[in-house]
Amino acid sequence: MTKAIKLLTALPQTQRERLMELAHEVSFAEDSRIFEAGGTADRFWVIRSGAVSLDQRVTPDQRVTVGTLGAGDLLGWSWLFPPYRWDFGAEAFSAVRAYEFDASAVLALCVEDPLLGLSLVRIVAEILAHRLELTRGRLMEHYALHRHV
Repeated sequence: MTKAIKLLTALPQTQRERLMELAHEVSFAEDSRIFEAGGTADRFWVIRSGAVSLDQRVTPDQRVTVGTLGAGDLLGWSWLFPPYRWDFGAEAFSAVRAYEFDASAVLALCVEDPLLGLSLVRIVAEILAHRLELTRGRLMEHYALHRHV
């Protein structure tokens, strides 16, 4: 299994410093919606403290939690890939403090500094691969528990 990657610690120091010039601190109260699936993905966050639940709506009245993120984790990757729409919803599970990044500013920085852009894409790809493995494992466990029912 791949190991969990933290975006800011995975970037080389000079690239991290350049990226952090675009960051601003934000906070979300417990139980506040951060974004909804299908909405415009025009920013992303790195969680500083607290926890965020990622969810998928399965009926108009029911959401299923598909993951939980905490300190150091990247929240949001849809800003990097067309059509730039959130694939999941996100809600603050507890009070959250985070660094927020405007996607268009980060993408412009990546054009200006292609090495930073390549590093960022590779790290996000590693994060996605890890999360895919975790999700696959959860699905296998769910199937194993419920196949005899």
